[in-house]
Amino acid sequence: METTVKNDSEEVLIERLRAQDQKAIALLYKNYSAALYGVILRIVKVEEVAEDVLQESFVKIWYSFESYDAQKGRLFTWMLNISRNLAIDKIRSKQYRVSSKTDPMEEAATGGMVSSDGIRPDHIGIKEITEKLIPDQKVIIDMMYFGGYTQTEVAETLNIPLGTVKTRARMAIKMLAKLIK
Repeated sequence: METTVKNDSEEVLIERLRAQDQKAIALLYKNYSAALYGVILRIVKVEEVAEDVLQESFVKIWYSFESYDAQKGRLFTWMLNISRNLAIDKIRSKQYRVSSKTDPMEEAATGGMVSSDGIRPDHIGIKEITEKLIPDQKVIIDMMYFGGYTQTEVAETLNIPLGTVKTRARMAIKMLAKLIK
């Protein structure tokens, strides 16, 4: 019965967002920003950049909400994909690559370590769920979704065929969908 209430409240939130209710975006931010920030931070590895990408993500979510289709997936998954893609775009941008080569002194001294008090995907249980995957699948999911690698980059890094990466990723996503339900 608890999941029905959660689904109903998510459906109401979706309807409010479709109606461009500005209070709904504030509620959406309150409910999902920590989880999205954790994923973004794992990809970009710099708190200030992660904050910027999170802001960009919510702006994009707000302005492209009419493209959300509940039949294709859950709201969080859709938002996660937007955030992840923006984070990957950020680390691939020329500006980011240039600035990362000229790290500030304090970051160079810490070796680029991110503070441990940041929000991480394991705070919402995603990391625990991926632990249940077989090792070959887990490595690929970790690299793609938490490391920001493309399938081609995963194939090159692991020295395995691209088709194998795609198959393992697809099987892992199917398994994760079963585990989440």
